[in-house]
Amino acid sequence: MNDTAKTAARVMTPVATRTNWRDLPEQVRAAVEEHAGTVHRVDTISSGLNASFTARLHTTTGVTFAKGVPSDRAAAQRREAEINPHVQPFAPHLLWQVDTQGWHILGFEHLDGRAADLSPGSADLAGLADMLSRLAKLATPSNACKRIEDRWADAAQRAEVDTKLLTGDHLLHTDLNPHNVLVTDTGTRIVDWSWPTLGAAWIDTACAAHWLIAEGHTPADAESWASRLAVWTEATPEALKVFTKTNAALWSQIAIAEPRSWKQRLRDAAADWATYRAAARR
Repeated sequence: MNDTAKTAARVMTPVATRTNWRDLPEQVRAAVEEHAGTVHRVDTISSGLNASFTARLHTTTGVTFAKGVPSDRAAAQRREAEINPHVQPFAPHLLWQVDTQGWHILGFEHLDGRAADLSPGSADLAGLADMLSRLAKLATPSNACKRIEDRWADAAQRAEVDTKLLTGDHLLHTDLNPHNVLVTDTGTRIVDWSWPTLGAAWIDTACAAHWLIAEGHTPADAESWASRLAVWTEATPEALKVFTKTNAALWSQIAIAEPRSWKQRLRDAAADWATYRAAARR
């Protein structure tokens, strides 16, 4: 990974304070072991943003990736559990979930992989493009997902745009930061489906392109990368203007609410892309 990649991914830090396995209530640990087997080793994982507990659990049945939050703020994890059957084979399989003694814990198939390198010239970009091409063909789930026009309504209002060009019935991830894009021996996988959203099929490619800009690509180069995907032909110039203006307003608000350096860099990348797209002839 080259130095420009430090603009965002390398400075991402967890929002939640980490809880160790031994600090979980005894009843919670017992409930986890009923599903996962007796735990004989735990590797605490420091990456990830919002979970209070993340670890590899080495048990009598194998290795499981587990993450958890207090039950009173587990809405995102519950969404992830509900959507998991619909996002195969892109996401790791959910094996079990525990909700007891004030903790909500999810146990997933363990993936042996690393965060993707999205910097210019990275070999991981091809795998990301291939995965996004297949992701765009996911079937619309029967369970309720928020729609992009509802999720981004406040940002669109601040940007003074109409989100009708973003609407659709395709299942989207929308949080394609490099730590959610895992490169494994069997291909690129996507983790942390906390915000399953329905919208235009090309939006996940646009969300990835935004991260490419934050990792050192120019807006022109990011769009050139995106144009290799067939789904990108559906992103009309006017739709891209709506997306980039809305995205810039969204990240501006995020960076104001919590001025972490990586969020400020995502804000700057979004603003750069919106400026480029406003001046583009096509």
